[in-house]
Amino acid sequence: MTGDRTTGPADGRGPLDRLAPVLRPVRAGNGFEEALEQILRIVRLGLVPGGERLPAERDLARRLGISRVTLREVLKVLQEQGLVESRRGRYGGTFVRVRAEAPDERELRRRLASVDIEDLLRFREVLEVGAAGLCAAQGLSPEGAERLRAALVRTADAPLADYRRADTLLHLTLAELSGSPSLGERHAAVRASVNDLLDCIPLLVRNLEHSQAQHTALVEAVLDGDADGAREVMREHCAGTAALLRGFLT
Repeated sequence: MTGDRTTGPADGRGPLDRLAPVLRPVRAGNGFEEALEQILRIVRLGLVPGGERLPAERDLARRLGISRVTLREVLKVLQEQGLVESRRGRYGGTFVRVRAEAPDERELRRRLASVDIEDLLRFREVLEVGAAGLCAAQGLSPEGAERLRAALVRTADAPLADYRRADTLLHLTLAELSGSPSLGERHAAVRASVNDLLDCIPLLVRNLEHSQAQHTALVEAVLDGDADGAREVMREHCAGTAALLRGFLT
């Protein structure tokens, strides 16, 4: 009996065994984003070739340490991006699509070749975490606190197409309120580069909802003067964005 095509080569190793080097339990704070990053990496690296099936949902969810509901949201994103397809029946499951690189994707990769994504993301995290900690540690004036609250409200009220602009304004406001003109200036430059990358990936409703919850927790920590809490929330927030960018672009 030959079995179906998901059992892998004749080395006796199952799908999850072969994917062990790139599949790891995600952290609780960014489960959706980190799971998406890992499965995108599997698909883009060709670790599951086009036409082959991904491991069963229950096995993937268990290995990643996420619920099957979250995993299905991840797989839905991959379907919407044309990377996988769902098939029903006895030999059904989620299959990687055979996909030729489109001209615009080649252009994207050419542009990315001139950007050190990892360096940019690390520097962004240092600046963002520092700004959040400074704002919380030194406290904000009543006017500054009101500006930060208003920026948060704008992100909550923004339509999907305008969310990234409102998100950018919130982060720029926080950097400005840190009281360091140099930090604000460098943050603006880094944020512009990050936005160039974000424009290359889709807007994901699940990610934006999670991001907004983190924004709320961040503002609350800053206004409460909780510097450690503000830094930790911002660090986790930056990690979620970094996971998406690595998944889609690297």
